[in-house]
Amino acid sequence: MNDRLSLGPDAARQLATATKTSPQMRGITPRYLLRALPWVDVESGVYRVNRRRTFVLGDDLISSYSEDGTHHIVPEDLREVPYLRDADEALLAELAAAFTEVTFESGQLLASEGDASDQIWVLVEGRAEKRVTGRYGEDALLEVIGDGQFFDLDAWTRAEPMPYRVKALTPGVALCADRSALAGLTTRSEDLQTALDSYLAGDMPVPGSEVPVDLTAGHVGEPDLPGTFVDYEDTPREYHMTLAQTVLRVHTRVADLYNGPIDQTRAQANLTIQALRERQESSMLNHPEFGLLNTVAPGQRVQSRTGSPTPDDLDELLAKVWKQPGFFIAHPRAIAAFGRECTRRGVPPVTDSRFGSPLLTWRGVPLLPSDKVGFTGHNGASTTSILLMRVGEAEQGVVGLRPTKVQDEVEPALSMRNMGVDQKGITSYLMTAYFNTAVLVEDATAVLRNVEVHNYHDYS
Repeated sequence: MNDRLSLGPDAARQLATATKTSPQMRGITPRYLLRALPWVDVESGVYRVNRRRTFVLGDDLISSYSEDGTHHIVPEDLREVPYLRDADEALLAELAAAFTEVTFESGQLLASEGDASDQIWVLVEGRAEKRVTGRYGEDALLEVIGDGQFFDLDAWTRAEPMPYRVKALTPGVALCADRSALAGLTTRSEDLQTALDSYLAGDMPVPGSEVPVDLTAGHVGEPDLPGTFVDYEDTPREYHMTLAQTVLRVHTRVADLYNGPIDQTRAQANLTIQALRERQESSMLNHPEFGLLNTVAPGQRVQSRTGSPTPDDLDELLAKVWKQPGFFIAHPRAIAAFGRECTRRGVPPVTDSRFGSPLLTWRGVPLLPSDKVGFTGHNGASTTSILLMRVGEAEQGVVGLRPTKVQDEVEPALSMRNMGVDQKGITSYLMTAYFNTAVLVEDATAVLRNVEVHNYHDYS
């Protein structure tokens, strides 16, 4: 027997109509990169970046691999050394075999300023700093180097004293080769000896530098003026449209019977579009061929000195992209770590409103968060990167690429094409987002590498 005096809510709600939301999705992010990049409409699906001719440039890193617990140099990567760029594969393999493994501890002096440079060092794991004694006896930091970088090629090649000292900032592993290994190869290869002589004579141009334009200035009288022209690259880089794609399936029974008050097909399409845009942003940052994090020029890479992202580190990035810097892109945890370092130093970053949200800025440049900037490493001590870029065609920066128009377009460069109904009554829609990114000039991007985010401070 029911002792209630009135209708209960469980029964009453059977007569009520619930107010419903559209389907929600945790994976949706602000996607600041897609919003902040200027987009160029590409009519033909190909975007060609014509540049002034530059000298051959690699990635300035020598890779290694581990086998049976021992590290070895990848022979082909020795072509990063200018005079080995055209060397025979057998010679590269022989030189790679001459490298021996060395371990070091934090604070250990790896090379002393003024000592004989008998070995070339390739860092496999760890960070080290180059320091030199300044003009007035002061201690000056030249550079922080990390995985894959090497020192000192010029002193090792010329058998000259080390121009600086190198001190380990972290424990690590390096591979070293004696100069005698190079000398043995040059005695057997005339081509290598010729390339080495050209390097020693200073005839080899700096990799990545532009072919000079002959000019004169400040002259008096009537001297003969130099003649010149600006040479272009014979094979400029072309960016083709890439895509993110899937097939959305909706049963006709669902679309016919359960289409109100929310359109089932449209709800499914909206969430699929969001997922495509998320994948698009991830590819624009991480794709091995055109991803912005993977295409930064060698001279535009900075190693974090202490691990945590500090104001000094971001100032180094700004010194690399000093011509109209646009914005930083970083993982939210990296931005939080930077905020902690600023608070520790008593220089909290200014907060500004951009894209309808409060964002941290440094030197007036916003730090845009993106969870697509990944982490590398393991055991809870993984590291990430912070990217700085200049944007826009007029500024010779970074631009996003998309086709001018595609069939069945529901958003710019995103199509939803009906593929028909199959024998099971399922309607299929081909969902495609076309895009790419282009870096017009190498100094439009810079990256801070090996950023640690797990350092906290006690302010009590």
